[in-house]
Amino acid sequence: MRNKLVLIVAGLLVAGAATLVASTASAATTITVIEHATTDKVADVGKKGDSPGDLLTFHNNVYDGTDTTVVGNDQGYCTRISPNRGSWECIYTTFLKDGSITVETPFYDAKDSVGAITGGTGAYASASGTIDLHCFADGDIGKCDFVFNIV
Repeated sequence: MRNKLVLIVAGLLVAGAATLVASTASAATTITVIEHATTDKVADVGKKGDSPGDLLTFHNNVYDGTDTTVVGNDQGYCTRISPNRGSWECIYTTFLKDGSITVETPFYDAKDSVGAITGGTGAYASASGTIDLHCFADGDIGKCDFVFNIV
């Protein structure tokens, strides 16, 4: 009888976990904004020129997915990891009307990246998931698509 009870409880726990996963997956949200990288500044740290440890700081406006209306702003920093590989490691916060979203993500000079959503505030207080980062030049302004895949 005891073994049967243990099996029933274990089955209920597995079913409950599956329901939680299914309900979380169905509650996924995608938010797309476009950053206009107009304030980016690099501090040359250590060896002169582009070298590991250099620091990039920024605080830029972000626009809606159609790139027409300012919907918030961001701020953060990136540390140069490898000039040869064109890689940085970045931590930043994007502030939107309903709260903020924090991320940690690689950034590459010449290719897209995927990073982690590490939290947030307001409507995004329990946010996790990924950010798809795609940057490009648009005239004299660097722009980046931030696609937040929030679960």
